[in-house]
Amino acid sequence: MSYAIIRNAKYTINNLNVIFRHNERKNTNYSNKDINKINSIKNYSIKPCNVPYSKRFNEIKRQYHLKGQIKKTSNVVCEYIITSDKEFFEEIGEAETKRYFETAHKFVCSYKDLGEQYIISSKVHMDEKTPHLHLVFIPVVHTKDKKTNKSIDKISCTEFWKGKNSYKQLQDRFYSYMTKAGFDLDRGRTRENAHIPIKELKAITNHEVQEFELKSLNIEQELNTNNIDLLREDYKRIIKKCNTLTKQYTKIKVINDSTLEKIENLKQDYTNLKLEYSKVKNNNNWLKHCLSKTFEYVSILFDFPIDRLKKLVNDYIIKENKENEKIRTR
Repeated sequence: MSYAIIRNAKYTINNLNVIFRHNERKNTNYSNKDINKINSIKNYSIKPCNVPYSKRFNEIKRQYHLKGQIKKTSNVVCEYIITSDKEFFEEIGEAETKRYFETAHKFVCSYKDLGEQYIISSKVHMDEKTPHLHLVFIPVVHTKDKKTNKSIDKISCTEFWKGKNSYKQLQDRFYSYMTKAGFDLDRGRTRENAHIPIKELKAITNHEVQEFELKSLNIEQELNTNNIDLLREDYKRIIKKCNTLTKQYTKIKVINDSTLEKIENLKQDYTNLKLEYSKVKNNNNWLKHCLSKTFEYVSILFDFPIDRLKKLVNDYIIKENKENEKIRTR
C-alpha cells in the first residue's frame, strides 16, 4: 500500500524568486542529480505562473486588498509538496497521475476556505524519480478587523497554521479527500513532519522505507513469557531490527559527515575569498592614488588643464575598447 503524502514549507518574501527558478525550471544547472532535464518537457502547470513569485505575490496582494503586517523576516508564502511513491504512480498510469495532482490542487483550494485566487503556482514535476506537485500559495485567513469589525482577508502564516495539531489535521483531511476521490492510499505518517527538508521527503517516498519508519516509531515491549521458542523468535526479530537501524544510522552518518566536511570547506573558501578581496581592494586603491598623482604631475609639467587631460585619456580608452571589441567579433 502507498501513502498520501503532503508536506508544508514556509518562505519569506526574499525566498520567493529562488523557489520560482527551481519550480519553473529557470536554472541552467541543478545540484539535484535526480533531475533529468531531458524529461523537463513533461512537467506541466495546473495553475501557471510566468512571472517571478515575488511579483505575483504583490499583484495578488494589491488585487484582493490583503491585510497583515509584513516584515522582511515574516513568512508570507507556503509551499505544499504533494506526492506518493514511485510504484504508486507507475501502477495508476499517466492519466490517473494527472488526476491525482489535479484533485490535490482542488483540495488545497477548499482547505480552510483558502480559495483558488490565493494560489500563486501549481507545478507538477515529472523529470525526477518520483512525480510530485509544488503548490505555492499565500496563507490567507478570513477574519474580522479588530477596529471596524468588518470582514477582511489577511496574510498570516501564524494564524493559518494556528493550533498544536494543525499539520496532523492537514494530513488527515488530505488523506480523506484523496481516498474519497478513488485513490487507494494509506494515511501518511502521523507524527509531525512540517519541517522535513524536500530532499529528505523525496528520499522517503519509497513505500518500504516509510513502512520501516512507521514500525520504528513503536516502543519495544518486553516479552513476558517462559516459552523458549517465542523468546528465540523475538530475539531474531530484534536482531534483525537492530541491523536495519544500524544500516540506517550508517547512511545518515555518512551524509552528515559529508555535509560537515563541505561546510568546513566552504568556510575556508569564504575566508580565502575575503583575504583575496581585501588584497585586490588595497591594490585598487593604491592604483587610483598613483593614477591621480600621475594626472596631477603631468598637468603641472605641461601646464595642461587636469580635467581636459583626464577626458583625453578616457576618450582614448573608450576608443581602444571599441576597436578591441570589433577584433574579437570578427
